[in-house]
Amino acid sequence: MKEIYLDNSATTKPLPEVIQKMIEALTEGYGNPSSLHNKGLEAEKYLKTAREKIAKKLGVQPDEIYFTSGGTEANNLAIKGAACHYRNRGKHLITTAVEHPSVLESFRVLEGEGFEVTYLKTDKYGLISLDELRDNITEETILVSIIHVNNELGSVHDLEKIGRIIKEKNKNTLFHADCVQSFGKFALNPEKNLIDLLTISGHKIHGPKGIGALYRKKGVQLKAQQVGGGQEKNLRSGTENVPGIAGLIPALDAFEENQLYEKLKKLRKHFLEGLEKIKRRVIVNSPPDGAAHILSISFPGIKGEVLIHSLEAEGIYLSTGSACHSRSREKSHVLKAAGLTEEQIDGTIRISFSSFNTEEEIDYTIEMINKKLEIFF
Repeated sequence: MKEIYLDNSATTKPLPEVIQKMIEALTEGYGNPSSLHNKGLEAEKYLKTAREKIAKKLGVQPDEIYFTSGGTEANNLAIKGAACHYRNRGKHLITTAVEHPSVLESFRVLEGEGFEVTYLKTDKYGLISLDELRDNITEETILVSIIHVNNELGSVHDLEKIGRIIKEKNKNTLFHADCVQSFGKFALNPEKNLIDLLTISGHKIHGPKGIGALYRKKGVQLKAQQVGGGQEKNLRSGTENVPGIAGLIPALDAFEENQLYEKLKKLRKHFLEGLEKIKRRVIVNSPPDGAAHILSISFPGIKGEVLIHSLEAEGIYLSTGSACHSRSREKSHVLKAAGLTEEQIDGTIRISFSSFNTEEEIDYTIEMINKKLEIFF
């Protein structure tokens, strides 16, 4: 049976060269990068190369990049680390109602420690009001954390405008951007966008799971959330995941953002055109100018979970929404914040593309969706 994978927001298939590089690191460069002998130096080279490549993508310095176990840890480190270090400046924090759970849960922990958190509301596309953001920043605000590309709706926040608003209102307020869904697809420039902290993850760009990174602007201080041997300049202790970091190297080399985005845009357009063939009522939840690789659609009166399992039988893999909540009965907080009705939320599926998808795969997927809707609903 042919496999059509359309759940790339949850994770991406590792590139063959990524797997080969990881095998190389496991079998040849297996030393501890903290060791002084040649095996340690061989391992350290992987870290140096990957750090330089990430820095080049972001237009920053290599010593501003710190490796973590993934996007979740990087988000925790950025948010908790900043709040704990700068609590003498104030105890006010700002985020949005549509963040990734690793961000929202970090803020909830901080609320329990006495911090005040403002959760900005969003419109139907999951986008905040820039005026509301401006109005909520005070002298006590030490951190603002905003997701760049929403992992469920594909809505895109304007980082440049947000950064400017934050710094104009309070130059000491730190700006953290969760760029897990945008890194490798959008050209990112923390310096231009006045970003102090930025999160990325390897498995969203056809790299390995279990590896991520945090950009920390020089001069920004964070309280370490994991202590031990002092790796990553005392910011993130623990022996580095050398195979994972090595696997990032070919993943970072594989795609040029503009070319990739154009291909993804064509796939998204082709899917939207295909939806016109669907005989049931379809609601597109994603904004027209949303990220090219994410589409959220609802079939009111239909159970999205039943639909995705029926499509799986045909070799088509997609999801009802964020993989973080897909096994939970709790309804998506993102779709709730965007104002979808319970019926719409229940009937929502998320399609997320990669450069390996084709228009032929999309045609087949549309055909199968139509067929399953007729059979089961």
